Amino acid sequence: MMQLVSHSNRSPRHTTHYLEAGPADGPLIIFLHGWPQIGLMWRAQIEAFAAEGWRCVAPDMRGYGSSSAPTASNDYALEELVGDMVELHEHLGARPAIWVGHDWGSPVAGALSALHPARSRGVVLISVPYFPHGFALPNLVPLIDRDLYPADQYPDGQWDYYRFYLTHFEQTVGDMDEDITATLASLYRPGNPASAGKISPSALLTANGGRYGSAHRALPTAPDPALWPPADFDVLVDAFRQRGFRPANSWYLNDAANIGYLHSAPEGGRLGRPTLFINGDWDPICDINRSRLGEPMQLACEDLSATNLPAGHWLPLERKAEVPRAIRTWLETKMLW
Repeated sequence: MMQLVSHSNRSPRHTTHYLEAGPADGPLIIFLHGWPQIGLMWRAQIEAFAAEGWRCVAPDMRGYGSSSAPTASNDYALEELVGDMVELHEHLGARPAIWVGHDWGSPVAGALSALHPARSRGVVLISVPYFPHGFALPNLVPLIDRDLYPADQYPDGQWDYYRFYLTHFEQTVGDMDEDITATLASLYRPGNPASAGKISPSALLTANGGRYGSAHRALPTAPDPALWPPADFDVLVDAFRQRGFRPANSWYLNDAANIGYLHSAPEGGRLGRPTLFINGDWDPICDINRSRLGEPMQLACEDLSATNLPAGHWLPLERKAEVPRAIRTWLETKMLW
């Protein structure tokens, strides 16, 4: 394995820990993880691009890993997250970068490119498409597939888990913290083609009284070494044992602030930089081919490319070689190499 070098950038408002590999004078590519991850989840992508001459950087986002973890929920609003990345980018020399985001990292990468276009050469969004008015429950519910999720039975569709975090935050954190290893192992499962077009478990939290029902804890689950290499999974578990799920889950508590922040973007949040979306065919929550979820992105991106991979939600972990290949093809096509 290529050595990933650990660094930290400290400012009066925040400390960002990040991993780096590749030549310091190479073109800059910055990988932003989502929930519930750390920068190390990008190992395969970092190794692929660093070997080809890119300067690869993968931060632990706010509340994760070795980066600062404020206690107030409003400290996890999108404006703060983008502010962290602006500071990091300045620290790295401020050359325009390719920004790659997965899950919650995707809204951060998109917002940064919309509000700070001079810092971006292009943006890659994985699993979660771009929402120019904010990745927020009020903007997600109108796009639900009502044939699959009738409104009377599933008012929030596959986003019921999001609603449950808002209405039962303390329970959600407590249930997940009860057994960190089992929680993370149970969350990181590969996609299943049989689940495509079926009701997602994420739609059932309210009905079941939580992700783990009356048990209020994850069942003992063996981690999948095909997703996280065992040594890396141990680092992930240690990070969450130190912080618990409160900081990570707090990202979901700022809908109104995030909508307001995106409303301040020029041109209605339109992305003028080349944009690639990588979709998981079997993603039970975010697949854009079986719902209207991709429509706001399609309308808001001047130069959008999209590709599909046979995987679930954890694309960078499930398709370690295919994700870099898809990005590489797009970079070459758009002459961003």
